[in-house]
Amino acid sequence: MGQDHSVIDEDTPPKTLSSRSLASVAEYILSGRVKRIVVMTGAGISTAAGIPDFRSPDTGLYANLASLDLPEPEAVFDLGFFKVNPRPFYVLAKELYPGNYHPTVSHVFVRLLAEKGLLHQLFTQNIDCLEREAGIPAEKIIEAHGSFASQRCIECKTEFDAGKMREFVSRGEVPRCEEGGCKGLVKPDIVFFGEQLPKAFFDRKDMAEEADLVLVMGTSLQVHPFAGLVDLAAERVPRVLFNLERVGSMGCQADDVLALGDCDEGVRRLADELGWREELEEKWRGLVGEEEAERQLQGAKKRVEALHDEVAKLAEEVDEVLHLGEKKEKEKEGSHVDALNPENKPDGEGKVVNEVDPVGEDAAAIKSSVKNTDITKTVEVSVETTNALKPVDMPDGGGRIVSEQKAGGQQPGDTKSSA
Repeated sequence: MGQDHSVIDEDTPPKTLSSRSLASVAEYILSGRVKRIVVMTGAGISTAAGIPDFRSPDTGLYANLASLDLPEPEAVFDLGFFKVNPRPFYVLAKELYPGNYHPTVSHVFVRLLAEKGLLHQLFTQNIDCLEREAGIPAEKIIEAHGSFASQRCIECKTEFDAGKMREFVSRGEVPRCEEGGCKGLVKPDIVFFGEQLPKAFFDRKDMAEEADLVLVMGTSLQVHPFAGLVDLAAERVPRVLFNLERVGSMGCQADDVLALGDCDEGVRRLADELGWREELEEKWRGLVGEEEAERQLQGAKKRVEALHDEVAKLAEEVDEVLHLGEKKEKEKEGSHVDALNPENKPDGEGKVVNEVDPVGEDAAAIKSSVKNTDITKTVEVSVETTNALKPVDMPDGGGRIVSEQKAGGQQPGDTKSSA
């Protein structure tokens, strides 16, 4: 973190692709030269699924946690706190447990890569298990921050039955180990603060070096050691970013392609270029059903509309502030007559006003700038960064994840907001 990554000059030609575009990426894939695609995903890939935000008071999830009188939001993912009071975690688990949400079109695109024999490895920060529900083979998935897919006793490490776990979670009850009278607390295999990442992550992270194409979807690349995977690929290997904004070292190499905007929309554009769009949509709708598919599509539309409203409100606020300044400036000018300025004229009521209106000109310029904001590049600003489903921030040197901040609501595997 904190590195200054210089964006590649536009005049620098790519080394592998014909151009830095999704059309060229599709051409590269279809050429037969691509055999090992490595995919990295973060919370942005699950946005359309409706998985709730951790910190926002508008999600309901925040309110549920607040009512439990936590010392701080992150305590729900703190192992020490869990040992003393596991109930808050299981309130959260009931909300987020697999089965409550459905895969997005981005998840199904990764499945499509696997079915076509192109997926070398998927590394995900997400703990929502939507990759599994999408039908991506388990052996192709590395859940860097763990997931709800398995659970075990925190004392004797004995695995706990998945069916029983679901029953406990659905009732909001805390499960305990049933092995030989152990009675230890049972916890899903999610990486809590200070815990080691799964061994599988370290065993397979070198697969990123073997990639001939890297796809980065919906992550701000600020959670380490996960974020470092993208830089393991060889320099001539094309890297494609599907995200709301440029992150990490993406955009700094000659064959980096930035598909900025909504993750699902970017994936659909690549599918169009590949000629896979119809197959992709059919598989996705067949998996989630027509009702859920329409809900996800309408949700994306509502998010764009909400941002339109936000920009309009900002324009109004700017207009109000600048006109207030204009009014004060004119009142100040009206308090005296500048005899040396022939442009000052009486306004008919004994006051002097100035024909030059620099404040008004500034207001028009700023309002124009606000109204011309490219909202397609800013909608759901860093949704991925506030999602509550990913353990938190920086390694402590031993492969563990530790929180850089003890306030603000980030939870294990989540990233800091970068927008």
